Amino acid sequence: MLKLLVMLSLSMPLVLISGGWHLVHVILYFMTFLFLSMGVVSYLWGYLAYFMGCDVISYGLILLSFWVCALMVMASQSVKTSRYYSSGFLFMVMFLLLMLYLTFSSTNLFLFYLFFEGSLIPTLFLILGWGYQPERVQAGMYLLFYTLFASLPLLIGLFYVYSEVGSLFIPFMGKMESVGFTGLLYLVLVFAFLVKMPMFLVHLWLPKAHVEAPVSGSMILAGVLLKLGGYGLLRVFNLMSTLGLKFNFIWVGVSLVGGCLVSFVCLRQTDLKALVAYSSVAHMGLVLGGLLTMSYWGVCGSFTLMIAHGLCSSGLFCLTNISYERLGSRSLVINRGLMAFMPSMALWWFLLSSANMAAPPTLNLLGEISLLNSLVSWSWVTMLGLALLSFFSAAYTLYLFSYSQHGKSYSGMYCCGGGYVREYLLLFLHWVPLNLLILKSEPTLLWI
Repeated sequence: MLKLLVMLSLSMPLVLISGGWHLVHVILYFMTFLFLSMGVVSYLWGYLAYFMGCDVISYGLILLSFWVCALMVMASQSVKTSRYYSSGFLFMVMFLLLMLYLTFSSTNLFLFYLFFEGSLIPTLFLILGWGYQPERVQAGMYLLFYTLFASLPLLIGLFYVYSEVGSLFIPFMGKMESVGFTGLLYLVLVFAFLVKMPMFLVHLWLPKAHVEAPVSGSMILAGVLLKLGGYGLLRVFNLMSTLGLKFNFIWVGVSLVGGCLVSFVCLRQTDLKALVAYSSVAHMGLVLGGLLTMSYWGVCGSFTLMIAHGLCSSGLFCLTNISYERLGSRSLVINRGLMAFMPSMALWWFLLSSANMAAPPTLNLLGEISLLNSLVSWSWVTMLGLALLSFFSAAYTLYLFSYSQHGKSYSGMYCCGGGYVREYLLLFLHWVPLNLLILKSEPTLLWI
């Protein structure tokens, strides 16, 4: 099966040259189900080679990458109909998928770094090539320089670890407390992933990138690229747990306070996309807080919420794009009373908004419950931040839903517009895994 996956990946350029948009789309779904059937359900590295290997965390995130990339092609029908470099677009999506697959399956820290940075290139091209406004150049520069500024010290830190340990092969490294680890080296190894999450204070690149990116760029940014930071932290803290226990309280505090502040920012947004983007920062603050407690509940909860947020946030970006294609604006002043304009879409707005505020039976609820467990057991003081974060995440999601669906419609809207079958299917494929995964939650909670 692994050979078949590799053969399908290598045949993609030929398919792209022949211009088969729908063929690529079908092959992406086929690869997803093929990978799903390979099911890695073990803490140990399966399919292990010197180059690639999956454990259960890698497996979940690779599966999410396949799924979101297939949905990206489905959401970007306007690129195909306008024939705006559609082959180039497909190539960028496939190249990004390849980089993500290699990042999550790398067993060598240097290769992980290489592909981690490699995923930046196609994302940048998606924003610059298929973005909407002229400000996309500035957004691309923010994305590039925030990430590269934090990543170069990480590379130097990895070289230092290699000189001390003699290997960067993760299964061989064990705990690295014997290495001369200092606070500076800890900062160097962790900071790049905090920027990628993004943690509050280094998050400004994310709303800009989201607002200027096309729908596919927003989907992959929210769905998978933010999870690279969490995945990197899980791998690095496995190797330096003692220093983590010593210094992590700083980042937990920043992420919880930052999550509350970002929630206030959400309540003042008038741009649909910016609101969803800032809500991603708030949710990632919660993920980061739970992950840095380094408890079992924290790791499980952060992994679960990463998967759930990837599907939920991607679906909300699809909905904002559907409204944008009809009305030509993302402003909440114009996107009012959509329940009268597109009644059938109001159900999907409700379902994905309720998932965003972690209502049952979504996977978000499972993730948030275990993150609350981990943070409160880590320190009682976090209860205040968590209470505010949970309350305001419900508040801004309700604000998003009620403002966009209810009220008096904009006078420029003069007809009732339905959705296409493709759009309903797209939203359905976001929502179904989000609600069904909670029924089989052993792999997401790592109870294996």
